[in-house]
Amino acid sequence: MNSLSFEIILLVSLLIYVAEARHLVKESEETGKKWAVLVAGSVSWQNYRHQADVCHAYQILKKGGLKDENIIVFMYDDIAFAEENPRPGIIVNKPYGPDVYFGVPKDYIGEQATADNLFGVILGNRSALTGGSGKVVDSGPNDTIFIYYADHGAPGFVSMPSGNYLYATDLINTLKKKYEAKTYKSMVFYLEACESGSMFDGLLPNNWNIYAITSTNPDESGYAFYCDIEEYGTCLGDVFSISWMEDSDKNDMSQETLQRQYEVVKRRTGFDTPLDLRSHVMQYGDTSLGNQLLYAYIGRTNPPNTNRTFTNRKLSVAKKIRVVNQRDAKLVFLRRKLENVQEGSQQKIEAEKQLNNEISHRQYMDSTINLIATSLFGQKNKSHLLEYVRPAGQPLVDDWDCLKLFVKIYEEKCGTLTTYGKKYTRAMANMCNVGINEEQMIMASTEACSNEFSTSKIHGVHE
Repeated sequence: MNSLSFEIILLVSLLIYVAEARHLVKESEETGKKWAVLVAGSVSWQNYRHQADVCHAYQILKKGGLKDENIIVFMYDDIAFAEENPRPGIIVNKPYGPDVYFGVPKDYIGEQATADNLFGVILGNRSALTGGSGKVVDSGPNDTIFIYYADHGAPGFVSMPSGNYLYATDLINTLKKKYEAKTYKSMVFYLEACESGSMFDGLLPNNWNIYAITSTNPDESGYAFYCDIEEYGTCLGDVFSISWMEDSDKNDMSQETLQRQYEVVKRRTGFDTPLDLRSHVMQYGDTSLGNQLLYAYIGRTNPPNTNRTFTNRKLSVAKKIRVVNQRDAKLVFLRRKLENVQEGSQQKIEAEKQLNNEISHRQYMDSTINLIATSLFGQKNKSHLLEYVRPAGQPLVDDWDCLKLFVKIYEEKCGTLTTYGKKYTRAMANMCNVGINEEQMIMASTEACSNEFSTSKIHGVHE
């Protein structure tokens, strides 16, 4: 081979290399980055499952190839080393499951885990943040975004570990700003909470390139799962959440579409559980995105599992309870706590007191809401006010500022809405929709809550 031929071959090889490099750059630009925001909205051991869900989601994304710099985590971070934890420093999302806590970023924990910080993160607005790691979704027009939230909900809002509730209208306005900024290609939102459908129903348009699925429709509770490990005394996961995550763990996400996973989760949540423990998984927004592969959002999640595991088979499994209504999970937790402490001990006395307080407060919530409804609408019409549900496709309330105000008035006069009491925000929305004004709500709440039940008020409690 003469020198000219060698130079020609070298030149051709160089041109091929440059062309391939340009193709890879172009492909990367078209594909963009994968971003994820994970949110556990609760605090305390009794709500173990929500932080366990979010930690598990992180492990899926990490195995899928997403970088920590592109995964942003919100959680209170108070269960891994809680005194109740039989495995300090370890969080599991199912019985005998792997440790899902290892490596989870501590981006926004404790008092930093607020709705305002979440909005700032989604919008990529660092100047709006208060504390935390400073990580935001600094996305571009070719990027995809995956948002997953797990916690307690209510008609019209979900909770955060600290600060104000996260109302549907504020979430939708944030997503609208993100859409108008043209800083993503498409977005997927998975939401686990009671009445979670109310966060999107009649609110999320189908032309923002956002696809959302919720664990329930706008008018039903969600369900906790893996509630049968006595050593933990609390539920380890939620039905909707463990359904999509266990599906992701065992299948190749480069071969499974969003629609296929929706069908899998819908079946497990709605048909593979007892009739009285089912919820309806819902789709909102741009459902045409269902044809896309999950790989575009959570990566390829079928590499070998490298997580640390514990397999102590000495753990005793009680088969009495597996699925629990989210609104009753605290009650079940307290009853089990009472059963598991020694008779005649101080712990027994305290556990019995906590259970009785919870039962009393639930009765208090029922009573005060009924008194308010009776005061405003009379005995005959109050049931309709409390139970009326708008048709699908209509938002919960027309005036969201009214709903926020009525929740604030109730909590000021009657005490914080607990997980059980949050179901009554639908009644408050109905009050707004029929024209009840601020003065009427103040008078009715003051009258209803200035009675013998007032000792059951709870202020400043997040669950």
